[in-house]
Amino acid sequence: MAKARRRRVRDTWKEKKWYVIKSPKMFGENEIGTTPSRDPDFLLKRRVEATMRELTGDFSKQYVKLKFQIDNVAGSEATTKFIGHQVTTDYVRSMIRRGTSRIDAPVIVETKDGYRMKIHPLAITIRRAKSSQQKYMRQSIEEHVKEIASEKTFEELVEGIVTGKIASEIYHQAKKIYPLKRVEIIKTKVLEEPA
Repeated sequence: MAKARRRRVRDTWKEKKWYVIKSPKMFGENEIGTTPSRDPDFLLKRRVEATMRELTGDFSKQYVKLKFQIDNVAGSEATTKFIGHQVTTDYVRSMIRRGTSRIDAPVIVETKDGYRMKIHPLAITIRRAKSSQQKYMRQSIEEHVKEIASEKTFEELVEGIVTGKIASEIYHQAKKIYPLKRVEIIKTKVLEEPA
């Protein structure tokens, strides 16, 4: 019986190098993590998530998850770009109570500098609203968000969303229609960048 020769397994782990991942300029170019890779080109388009607390140290923003994508590698540093954000589901659930209405108003907007984004505002009413009131509220929120986005650059829009300024603008606009408890932008996604 012939003995099968064992092939030596190449340890690819030793060939890998560690890269520091930095947040985009609008988030202060802070370190958000490290990642190993054999080739810097393999890092491109890799996605990274970080909470707002990790970037700013503000514990009250623990529920905001920011999504980044690596777009450039120089030396042992990988820079990222903002591709979206999301609020944790448990935080959204904690806002909704019995006897209230949840009004979702997802809308696709275009910024002043040509970025296309999907923005998902969520409004919670104090009491249950009629479906006609909800429909009117949804329309007015969508129009207001489109208007805000068209007047701002991508960076200004992202900053307004993450800090909650835009949510409070929507709240003050929409509460004229029906009493609101809260407005939160629960999700964003960058669909298209200017060429």
